[in-house]
Amino acid sequence: MKIIIDAMGGDLAPREPVLGAVMAHREFGCDIVLVGQEERIRSILEKDNITLPRGITLVNATQVIEICDDPATAWRKKKDSSMTVGLKMLAAGEGDAFISAGSTGALLSAATLLVKRIPGVKRAAVAPIVPTGAGGAVLIDAGANAECTPEYMAQFALMGSFYAEKVLRRENPRVGLVNIGAEPSKGNELYKQVNALLTAAGEKGTLNFVGNTEPVELASENAPDVIVADGFTGNILLKTMEGTAKFIVHNLKSLFTTNLKTKAAYLMLKGNMGGFKKMLDSRETGGTALLGLQKPVFKAHGSSDAYAMLHAVEKAIDYANADIISAIAKDVNSLLLAQEAEQ
Repeated sequence: MKIIIDAMGGDLAPREPVLGAVMAHREFGCDIVLVGQEERIRSILEKDNITLPRGITLVNATQVIEICDDPATAWRKKKDSSMTVGLKMLAAGEGDAFISAGSTGALLSAATLLVKRIPGVKRAAVAPIVPTGAGGAVLIDAGANAECTPEYMAQFALMGSFYAEKVLRRENPRVGLVNIGAEPSKGNELYKQVNALLTAAGEKGTLNFVGNTEPVELASENAPDVIVADGFTGNILLKTMEGTAKFIVHNLKSLFTTNLKTKAAYLMLKGNMGGFKKMLDSRETGGTALLGLQKPVFKAHGSSDAYAMLHAVEKAIDYANADIISAIAKDVNSLLLAQEAEQ
């Protein structure tokens, strides 16, 4: 397994992606290609007294796509950027997956045109795994497509279902459509149409649609395995969940350091608290796959440190090994046919 990493992408690049790559190589034994400004990468390794191990190679790329660059054109204007060079390598078969913590918009635009979508897939989608009362779920789309059609969202449901089955190991994953109410009549016209499409697909056995899901239900044991949304709604939901998690962890820490009694209570609960904090820590997830592309492209969080990059590599390996892309390519037409029948 060879993972290509954009060493210049993200708020903490290049130091954290580089150190995370070294950690991942040691932990998982995978080959890694670091793409970026070689002098800066070597300077980081030298400063930390790290000898470049066999299995990690450097590919020089002189340019960097900044967060302020136009996401639609940045990769064209900066042809020698770490993101553009790395994606071209992936498209040419010089690696098994690509990871970047850089601009989501630029990554999606470049990957769509360089790596290309699976035939039949209308839009690639961001699909992070988020914590729920049922042990986690795939949220799709979480920001790639702010404006969607019913067809796009129906495909998101299918791709998310494959992801949940292969990566989360959920048999016959339960698919829910995030909405303001449980009734099929709830929501705007887009969500009513999506509900109808997914209901029809469920009746045909294409996927296991359980209906509309209100966000409050995500904390229960009945939370679905796949949460379907347009990119605008999904991104707000994702960031709200991340913000709530930080709020809870911060306030728990304050609570347990109030006095000697609370500190003693913390020591008694330390083991359980560690697991709780880990569940809410976005660094454990590492990032998210861009579902719908012909090869594995993984978006790490923009603020990823070395630990988060380690887990991004782990999740990218899982995604590549699960062969979800072949499953989507094989069965995407089943949902298209269901949509045509409904129309």
